[in-house]
Amino acid sequence: MGVTQHGRTHRLDLADPTLREWTCTVLHSDAEQGIVLDRSAFYPGGGGQPPDHGVLLWQGVQTRIVGTRKGDDPYLIPAEGDPLPPVGTEVVGAVEDERRTRLMRTHSGLHVLCGVVFRDFGALVTGNSMEPGEARMDFNLPEVPPDFKSRIEELVNAEVAADRSVATRVLPRTEALALPDIIRTQSNLIPPDEQEVRIVDIVGLDVQADGGTHVASTAQIGKVQVVKVESKGRANRRVRVRLVD
Repeated sequence: MGVTQHGRTHRLDLADPTLREWTCTVLHSDAEQGIVLDRSAFYPGGGGQPPDHGVLLWQGVQTRIVGTRKGDDPYLIPAEGDPLPPVGTEVVGAVEDERRTRLMRTHSGLHVLCGVVFRDFGALVTGNSMEPGEARMDFNLPEVPPDFKSRIEELVNAEVAADRSVATRVLPRTEALALPDIIRTQSNLIPPDEQEVRIVDIVGLDVQADGGTHVASTAQIGKVQVVKVESKGRANRRVRVRLVD
């Protein structure tokens, strides 16, 4: 799996996370295995970010896409009972905009949270998950100040309001791993055979390896609410957040 190519599929989602519609050709089509496209802007899921939903439009009909199964290729999962485009068919792919956009805002919000907690409390991430508009992130943080919840909410929203640029770039593995603090998780999750590493840089706050989709600047995240801080073991703290529209 690569940054620009996953098996037979050229990935458009990371090159342009604002892309919502494109033309492509069906390379594989099976109700059980799924559908493989030569070009796709569907984010296949990974790093805590769920896969995109959307549709394929072809010959006057549509196939709803409800997820992705990753293998040698990204296999798009069709909705049960929907017609399947035959191999060789040219189709129009369309990503569900509201879901993707909220996931982008949520993912970038988690990076701001990660950057703030690492900068001000020195804590590494031990796990995370997200859905559109809400998420949780776990930190190795043995000691928690009594005002931790209100402090991190204030600090996160200050960084959001600062309208920091969110930039991405791809580096050779050795060059990426030479960057200080590029791995913000307790264990290195970059596959050992991955020779290119995508870097997401919230300029002036957080730089880390990441394969997800993001907004262009922190102001696009919107207000973040820290819903709850929970203890999940002696040193593990779970921070639950949601976007406030």
